[in-house]
Amino acid sequence: MSMPASVKEAKPNLLSGVLALLYGIAAYLVFVAASLYAIGFLANLPLPTAIDKGHLDTPTRAIAIDLALLLLFAAQHSLMARPAFKRWWTRFIPASIERSTYVLLSSLIQILLFWQWRPIQNEIWTVTDPLAAGAITALFWIGWAVVFSTTYLLNHYEFFGLSQVMARFLNRQLPAPAFRTPLFYKFVRHPLYFGFLLAFWATPTMTAGHLLFALATTGYILVGIQLEERDLIQVFGDQYRRYRKQVSMLIPMPRRN
Repeated sequence: MSMPASVKEAKPNLLSGVLALLYGIAAYLVFVAASLYAIGFLANLPLPTAIDKGHLDTPTRAIAIDLALLLLFAAQHSLMARPAFKRWWTRFIPASIERSTYVLLSSLIQILLFWQWRPIQNEIWTVTDPLAAGAITALFWIGWAVVFSTTYLLNHYEFFGLSQVMARFLNRQLPAPAFRTPLFYKFVRHPLYFGFLLAFWATPTMTAGHLLFALATTGYILVGIQLEERDLIQVFGDQYRRYRKQVSMLIPMPRRN
């Protein structure tokens, strides 16, 4: 769970508050569009591009382009989520739109990835049994359900920057971060990432391009967890250290005493 920056503005005025609010709403709408496309992209729905259809290229060029796109997303996502970067970044932009800017840039890079993705259609495995294929497809949709429901367990609107720009518009201060472990968080420390892993890996037909995507994003998730937990320990200290000892990192399991 990356932690949004608190909102603290100097010399507030109505116009800047309205502009921040409109900017935050626009960034959120771009995020919604990119997220919906991501589902269709991985499900190979009839869209202009998908994980297994689109701009065909030689395998070598396809691997190079796809890895570059994934690396760009990972670099932006990790760098801009770090507290040190936020402190530097908010010297140049208002703190109230820091999270919205992060969300907007992440979404735009996702759109770039979808647009320029090069499918590699060699099949790694194919599940032909209808019952088994249906069960795997169900896991895919369960993964996305876990992802989106998890954002609401803490604060969906703060997570995507809307609370910050609304607080700026109303000239209010957001409360300090509080450590909570609702629902999924009682059994797994990173339910959001668990949901993503289900969505990325659960497919009846795994192609080489899909496998490349799943492996790269899994690697990013494992690295991102280490960075994120370091930040969480800095904020919550021994409270988070105890939680880490009691609750599994990625696989839901009963809580340890």
